[in-house]
Amino acid sequence: MSRIGKRPVEIPSGVTVQIDGRDVRVKGPKGEVGNRLPADIVTRVDDGQIVVERAGDEPRHKAMHGLARSLVANMVTGVTEGFTKRLEIVGVGYRAEASGNMVRLSLGFSHPVQYPVPAGIEVKTPSPTVIEISGADRQVVGQVAAELRGLRPTEPYKGKGIKYEGEHVRRKAGKTGV
Repeated sequence: MSRIGKRPVEIPSGVTVQIDGRDVRVKGPKGEVGNRLPADIVTRVDDGQIVVERAGDEPRHKAMHGLARSLVANMVTGVTEGFTKRLEIVGVGYRAEASGNMVRLSLGFSHPVQYPVPAGIEVKTPSPTVIEISGADRQVVGQVAAELRGLRPTEPYKGKGIKYEGEHVRRKAGKTGV
C-alpha cells in the first residue's frame, strides 16, 4: 500500500469538504478549491478526516493512490494557509509592477510586457525586483510563477532575467581573448 496514500488528511476547523464521486471541493478561509481525482480512487470523510482508498492492487491504482492523497492534502493546506512563490528579477532596468489583475514587466525588450493574472491568484511586488505570487490552488500558483519566469529566464553569462527565490544559476565563462 502507498505510504503516502494510506495516511488520512486531517480536516481543520472552519474547512468544509464536499465529495461528489470523483470531484472533491474544499472550502475554507482562503477560498475554495476543487479537483477531479483519478478514476478508481475512492475518497470519504470519516471522523474529521479525509480517507483516500484505491479500488484494487493494479499498478495503475497504486500509482494514483499517493497522487490523489497529495492533491487532497494540497487543497486542504491551500484553503487554510495558502501557497506562495517568490520570484527575483536580476538586471539593470528590469522591474515589475503589479496593479489590479495585471503585472507590467520591463525586461529589456523594446516594449513592456503585460501579464494578466488569473482569478484566485494575488500578485504583489514588495520591491521592483521581487514578485510574490500567492493563492489557494498550488497548481495555479506554480503555473503563474513558471509563466512569469518563462518571459525572461536567467541567462548563464551575466545571470540576468527572472529566477525563483533561492534558485542557483550556473554561470558560464565568457569568451577569452586570444
